[in-house]
Parts: sequence; C-alpha cells; structure tokens
Amino acid sequence: MDVIAGIDIGGTKCAVSMIRIQNEQVIFLTKEQKDTEELYPYRMIEFFISTISCNLEQHKDWKLSAIGISCGGPLDEKNGLILSPPNLPHWDRIDLFSPIKDKFEDIPVMLQNDANACALAEWQFGAGKGCRNMIFLTFGTGLGAGLILNGELYSGTNGMAGEVGHIRLEETGPKGYGKEGSFEGFCSGGGIAQLGKMAAKKALEQGIYPLFCKNETELQSVSARTIGEAAEKGDPTALGIYDTVARKLGQGLAILVDILNPEKIVIGSIFLRQEKLLRKRMEEVLTKEALIQSVSAVQVVPAGLGEKIGDYAAVSVGVRAYNEKINERRG
Repeated sequence: MDVIAGIDIGGTKCAVSMIRIQNEQVIFLTKEQKDTEELYPYRMIEFFISTISCNLEQHKDWKLSAIGISCGGPLDEKNGLILSPPNLPHWDRIDLFSPIKDKFEDIPVMLQNDANACALAEWQFGAGKGCRNMIFLTFGTGLGAGLILNGELYSGTNGMAGEVGHIRLEETGPKGYGKEGSFEGFCSGGGIAQLGKMAAKKALEQGIYPLFCKNETELQSVSARTIGEAAEKGDPTALGIYDTVARKLGQGLAILVDILNPEKIVIGSIFLRQEKLLRKRMEEVLTKEALIQSVSAVQVVPAGLGEKIGDYAAVSVGVRAYNEKINERRG
C-alpha cells in the first residue's frame, strides 16, 4: 500500500502524519506529535525520521511514496533549508533535506511554507477543489497567502510570493510583519490583540469596562480569542474592533481581487471562527473598492477543511511531490 508522510513544523507543535489516498480522499493512518520547544532542530529531525521509520517497520505492507514538509517561512524550498522563521528561534539555516534523503533514498521530498501548504490542501481536498485560480489566506497568528494560479501553485522567483501581510493599508496602526498599518497588522491574531489593548485602554480611561478587559491588570491577557468571545456577547468595544478588522479585510481583499482576479478566496483560522462578525462589513468594503467585474466572479469562503487544515497541509505537499515524481517518469 502506497503511503505518504507529512511533516508539520509549527512554533508550538511538530507532527508527523502518515496517510494514503483512496478515491481522491485523504485517509489518515497515524499521527504523532511533540512540542517544538522540547527538542532542538536536529533532535526534532531525528524524531521525524525515526517516526516514519518505525511506522514502516510496524506495517510491512506500507510503501513510502513521498514526504511533504510544511513550515513557516522564510524558507529555501528548493534546497530544503529553514531560514530563521520568527516562530522558530533555534532554526537558523537548518538543512532538512540532507538527513531525510540520506535515510529515505529515492523518495521525493518537498518543502513548502505553511500558507502554500494550506493552499494546496484546500485546492486538492477542500473549499478550492476544482478551481483554477484561488487564494488561500491563513488569517491566524499572522497573515500569509498561498496562490493557485492557472491550476498551479505559484510561489514566485524565490519562494516569496503570497506575503500579502506586508501590504500597507494605513500609515499608522497595529504592527504586523514588521510594519505599522499593514494588512497583517489589522488582520491577524496578533494584530487584533493590539487593537484590543489600544481600545481597552481608551475605554478604561473613559470609565467604560469592556467584557474582555475590565481593568488595567487584564490588558496583558487581551487576545483575539477574548475579544471575539466578548463581541459574540454584544460588547460594544469588541464589536468596534471587529468592525475595523472587517473593513481592513475587505480593503485587503479588494487589492488581491483587482490584481489576481481569483474564482475563490478561502480564509482560515479567525475568519473560520468569526465569519458572522466579519462577513457583512468585509463584503461592503470589497464591493465598494474592487472592480465590479472581478467581484462578481469571486467567492469568499471559510476553509473547507476547517480546523483540520493543519493536518492536511503537510500531507498535501507530499501528494504534490508524489504527483510530480509520477509525471516525471511519464514524461
């Protein structure tokens, strides 16, 4: 039985999943994970290799066909190097390919940044299935995009395509991707927390006590989650924050729609959980700012794989590596 391994390298957890494809569906066979801080990079790479090896030893009928790796950037995808991502402080020019290829000779191995990996997952198995032109937005801790253009993953000249979080929407504002007023600053978990702290501080000074921050000692614990929970309960300050986020999301999407003219924009994480708070205002701004011909052709939808998209991301990279190898042999 042909199986594919997916290695998901995250700032909090690293996981190894083994899957097979049946009738164009992913069947998860095993999944093992460890805390990223528990092991340093090369110890973690040993964990990846040993986990795959042990699974193959325990299941003699399994034949490893490909290995896919998903990790936050920046990366050198071609050479398999992790280049000091902000959420992986010890991973500085870490070579993934050499030890993995030494162990699993002749097995195709592919590395993609997490946004591209999620885009592949949604395109192959989720809300973007069947699309030729699709944008996936992470909208989680940060904001990145994976681009499917003309039926192919587009990663740019050196793998840096899709860094939409760096687009400046305002001269000042919450800071994301090292830039004040950026798309990521307004539309990410970290950016929403910044907006929340600023709004809560102002409210407290005016004698208003938001549900997500009732006194100054709670300022440091303000997060996108606590603000979202307060907004769901009708808290005016929290609703005002999400109105700002929704407007900026619409503004950012309008730029992408005008430039790339996609069929679908698939958005994960915070949009998936807070669509009701974001959609109406987002659509108003998107319709106002973008070309009508392009807006009429696009659907904005939450991630079809839901909260499981992270599990699918790395194995989807493995599926792509496997398909490319098959096409080369046919070729």
